[in-house]
Amino acid sequence: MASERLTGYRRADGRVGIRNHVIVLPVDDISNAAAEGIARLVQGVMALPHAYGRLQFGADLELTFQTLIGTGTNPNVAAVIVVGIEPAWAQRIADAIAKSGKPVVALAIERHGDLATIAEGARHAARMLQDASALERVEIKREEVLVSIKCGESDTTSGLGSCPTTSVVVDRHVGIGGTVLFGETSELTGGEHLIAARCVDDEVRQKFNDFYANYIAMIERSGADLLGSQPTEGNIRGGLSTIEEKAMGNIAKTGTVPIVGALAHGEQPTRAGLNFMDSSCAAAETITLMAGAGAVLHIFPTGQGNVIGNPIEPVIKLTANPITASTMAEHIDLDVSEILDGTLSLEEAGDRLSELVDQTICGRLTAAEVLGHREFVLTKLYQSA
Repeated sequence: MASERLTGYRRADGRVGIRNHVIVLPVDDISNAAAEGIARLVQGVMALPHAYGRLQFGADLELTFQTLIGTGTNPNVAAVIVVGIEPAWAQRIADAIAKSGKPVVALAIERHGDLATIAEGARHAARMLQDASALERVEIKREEVLVSIKCGESDTTSGLGSCPTTSVVVDRHVGIGGTVLFGETSELTGGEHLIAARCVDDEVRQKFNDFYANYIAMIERSGADLLGSQPTEGNIRGGLSTIEEKAMGNIAKTGTVPIVGALAHGEQPTRAGLNFMDSSCAAAETITLMAGAGAVLHIFPTGQGNVIGNPIEPVIKLTANPITASTMAEHIDLDVSEILDGTLSLEEAGDRLSELVDQTICGRLTAAEVLGHREFVLTKLYQSA
């Protein structure tokens, strides 16, 4: 059964984290080397390299800023060093992170070079890491933990086992006043009306319908055949022949509760309950966006086996596929394949997942954390200038 006493880190802005990372956040791709240099010198500090940040503009640039700022303000982060090639953008991100009350410093490589930037950053990082290590875990309420969900490498066992197990935890978490994020806009195709019907009011329903229609229109404008991408080769191998079949499994993990919000990419929820976030179906992109929106724990049902992790948001992976549970055991946190032979009820599987969630909240490392999976991928809306 789930634990009665949970602990975490209460940040200056009142939000609750379950990890205590000190991160080095590059503003742009050409600042990755300096960020990684700082992390190599100060063991325990983590760099988050990424591929973008130069010559982006408009909504695309703003989403990059929003995601980087959201990553820095995520409650799982204790302190941040922002590194950019130019001072203005680094300072803009650092100033926004500082509003959360956590320690942050901005460094610019121009007129200093990598070596001087790394040296200065390492001094800041060492102090920040020592200060973070002195922070104590305190008792928290379960409903204060912002949870996100996404499935990947789905197959027939996903819709039959791992996704319904996730739905039990979703309903329980929302039932006590917690907040859950879900997304994967295009993977709702064929079941989008089911999501719309669960929206709590006409305003949320209209926002959701607009997000869905715009995403599908974008895909159709490309003129591309999505077969091989939706469903993926892994989905097809696992018995899912259409996007509609895939959508049913995707929706199965969202539980039965009303949908109280429809959020743009990386937007932070303002209402407790189940919130839809417009997002791609790419695992690393989606989890990065959700972590940027403040999610501190991710539940990831998989069928054929996905190895995804995230640098700041621990990812719990569960499967109901006995082959995956056996051949990819090092990646799977919970095996619920007994659901398929009738020896494990859905409620009992939900109990096991709830217990694992509580253990992870209190500090137990997930398989992805142990194996060093730190996939951090920004969502890009269009080409750069």
